[in-house]
Amino acid sequence: MLEARAHDQLKALLRHEGAGRWPHHLSLTRLVGRSLRRQDHTLVRLVPGTDPSWLIGLLVPLALSEAPLALVVSEPLRQRLLRVELPRLKAADPDLALPCFEGDDPGDSRVWLLNHQQLVQAWQQNRLGGRQLVIPEVEQLDEQLRQALEIRLAPEHWEQLRRAHPRIEAALLEIHQRLNQRILSHPRTPDGLVPIADDAEAPLRHLLALLGSLPDPWQRWREQAGQGWTSMAQRDARLLQWTLQRQPLEPLQTLSGLLQQRGAVLIGQLGPDSTAPALLGLDPDVCVELGDPPLGDPLPVYAPLRQPLPNSPDYSEHLLSQCRRLVLGQAGLSVVLLDDNLLRHRLASGLAAEFGRRVVEETTAPESNGVLCCRWRWWLEHQSALPLPDQVIVALLPIASLEDPLTAAQVQRLRQQGRDWFRERLLPDGLTRLQLGVASLRRHGGRLAILDGRLRGRSWGRQVLQALDPWLQLSRLMPL
Repeated sequence: MLEARAHDQLKALLRHEGAGRWPHHLSLTRLVGRSLRRQDHTLVRLVPGTDPSWLIGLLVPLALSEAPLALVVSEPLRQRLLRVELPRLKAADPDLALPCFEGDDPGDSRVWLLNHQQLVQAWQQNRLGGRQLVIPEVEQLDEQLRQALEIRLAPEHWEQLRRAHPRIEAALLEIHQRLNQRILSHPRTPDGLVPIADDAEAPLRHLLALLGSLPDPWQRWREQAGQGWTSMAQRDARLLQWTLQRQPLEPLQTLSGLLQQRGAVLIGQLGPDSTAPALLGLDPDVCVELGDPPLGDPLPVYAPLRQPLPNSPDYSEHLLSQCRRLVLGQAGLSVVLLDDNLLRHRLASGLAAEFGRRVVEETTAPESNGVLCCRWRWWLEHQSALPLPDQVIVALLPIASLEDPLTAAQVQRLRQQGRDWFRERLLPDGLTRLQLGVASLRRHGGRLAILDGRLRGRSWGRQVLQALDPWLQLSRLMPL
């Protein structure tokens, strides 16, 4: 059987390399081999922050299987596969060399290496055939598919539509001017995203319905309308320009049937409270959680009992004062996580006045004792390429803001269904991001500081602390 062959090959490979290894390699290999043989749906949940060495346990059964596969990866994981993991397999045993076809027409190639955009195109063009899907980053699947399905109307597309239908020029100009006034006069938002309500978009929708064939992306824009989609505008205040965007609320519902009638191996770093499987509509035949061994040392956490809430007028000064204290005496890298752009720029300026050029924003080459200020998304994407931090400072917990149009649309749908949108959606997603963000401290040591007053001032703060277990409270600051 494939499971036994993969088990023996991986065991020999790990014994030959002789390095310390993740304790669940063999279990993962047998699970993946079983799923490929049975062509069922298998979901493997890894602890957030699991060391990426687990990948070898996935690749060995893929190399030994004879089934046609579609391996769906993000660009960072693709680079790791091509530069590290695949050469490692080939060097260990030529029989384990995994052939990966990259391109639009795989023919009879056994393993087709795809990104999420290519997966969507292959599905829409019916080119997947009977290939089983292997998705090793299921925690990113919802967001990645949403970005792949996103429709964008840039300024040049309006001119394109006018040339295709010159008779509507006057009506199109009037609609554009109304949208322009509404978007540019909207209050400033953290990411420059402005929600577009149905009544604001209705004139454009009605005009497009009267026309015949439309140039792309207008044709897709007209087709993808309804309650399952939300519209927004990305505003560039400097150039006084904007781009319309339309995204699906639930991407796998839009791609209905993608996971049906085919096997799928889904692996992701999902916390126990993660709602990703339910949101993706996953009902796997096999669901297994592979956790890390019990931690020997608790995580040191500095979280004062009395802190102002983020909407307090004193919060900005509190944040700067506490960050100064936390950075003083640090010999290593300090990372400050804050999604609010305006507040982050202000904090970085205040810290730079104290610590000079050590303070940087979102750069992958900080000084060894630097202070790196960044957004949560940026940190999660780049932390593997950065030096290990001595401390991570959470200025704001990674709870999605209702100022984000997509989040607001998702919350509105849950409200209409009478569901607890905060505890069912926002809080579990935030806890998973928090666990991923502090994973390096778990593995290599360091200090975590949480300066968000909601941790102690809200009832759900207990769930945040439970997600960090085991942890040790620091009552006062001491240099590491």
